[in-house]
Amino acid sequence: MMSLWTRSLAARFICFTLLSLVLSQAVVFLISWDEHGQAIRKAAKGEMFSRCGSLARVLEATPQSLQTDILNASNTSSARHWISTNGLKDASAWREEAWERLSQPLPRVSFPGHSVPTEVKQDFARNAANSSSALSSHWIDLKPESWPLSRPAKFLYLDDATGMGLAVQLANGAWLNTAFAKPAQDGFWTSKSTLALGLSALSLSIIAVFAARGIAQPLRRLAVAAEALGRGQEIVPLPETGPDDIRRTAEAFNRMQARLHRFVDDRTKMLAAIGHDLRTPLTSLRLRAEFVRDEDVREKMLSTITEIQTMTEATLAFARQDSTVENTRAVDLSALVESLCDDLAELGHDVSFSNGQKIGYSCRPDALRRACRNLVENAIRYGERARVSVERRADTIEIIVSDDGPGIPDGAREQVFTPFFRIENSRNRETGGVGLGLSYGAGTQRP
Repeated sequence: MMSLWTRSLAARFICFTLLSLVLSQAVVFLISWDEHGQAIRKAAKGEMFSRCGSLARVLEATPQSLQTDILNASNTSSARHWISTNGLKDASAWREEAWERLSQPLPRVSFPGHSVPTEVKQDFARNAANSSSALSSHWIDLKPESWPLSRPAKFLYLDDATGMGLAVQLANGAWLNTAFAKPAQDGFWTSKSTLALGLSALSLSIIAVFAARGIAQPLRRLAVAAEALGRGQEIVPLPETGPDDIRRTAEAFNRMQARLHRFVDDRTKMLAAIGHDLRTPLTSLRLRAEFVRDEDVREKMLSTITEIQTMTEATLAFARQDSTVENTRAVDLSALVESLCDDLAELGHDVSFSNGQKIGYSCRPDALRRACRNLVENAIRYGERARVSVERRADTIEIIVSDDGPGIPDGAREQVFTPFFRIENSRNRETGGVGLGLSYGAGTQRP
């Protein structure tokens, strides 16, 4: 999971989007849930007042022998009605009786199959047990504007949720008692809310994926172009489109690429000019050295002039190579190196190649072949023979050239890639040369 988080921009967008969704849903729930409960309780309270008032009128207009049937017909799974002739109990005792009546099943004779489900009875029992001691122990006299009848009525809450009680005094002095309570409302995580949240999360995730791809694609294109530029490949300018931040990044990369090309061109022209201009004075020096009478001095002068001339020619070759544009293409690296070793072996050199797997690689083949040839010839000259192999590592491809010579010191392994660097102490069998030749177009091929 952490690997996906660190590597994928889309995964981060999805996580942040889902987190925002959950937080927004939580805030909405906290704000609206209490208001939702209060609205439901207010509506239930008004309905109970209306029904209780209508029931009181019906009871007063019917014979006493029918009142029991009327009360039974009016009872529902969430409301109970009964008449008390011995006066009105105090609030605490009435509340206990109300919960007891609500927990009892409806009469089966009058309503076949109608009963209080077990889970509802358990819920009512819990509400009765958990009724807050802070609930009022006194009845509340209803105001005339809150009660539809002219006769007095008293009200109380049964619990902190939906439980309510109402007592109305009838014309004959008896009290009509009404207890109302609904089972606890379903929590926020219902099947519908879960489905809605899941669909919202899926929709936002899809949008986040497209948004992340829209941002990641230009960045990926920039990374590929930067890698190609680092390898010395010729690349077309990046499209300067999209949002301002991405567009400015592409513009900056294109400007950097143009500056780098100008810098390389100027350096190449400078090297070519220096190498060309040195030819004339070197020729003049060689002619003058021929007239030196001291043979020992003359040989030293000619040797120095020859060394300078060799470096000059190498400079011109280096400049010509830099000015030559070779397209990058995919090749079989093992086949390229093997053919080079076969050519040198046919010339009589002690060169061996270890057959390896086919390895595809995008490079400038001529420049890479020239760099490998320089390395192999250097190994033959100073190490008697060359053993060459190509191996694929986890993140790199290695062309290994080994010989029996003294090797390259650890501190000089990076310097051998610079033009004309020589390790004279480790190559003391012969003098001369202009380094390993890794700068001739191959330095840009380093991974």
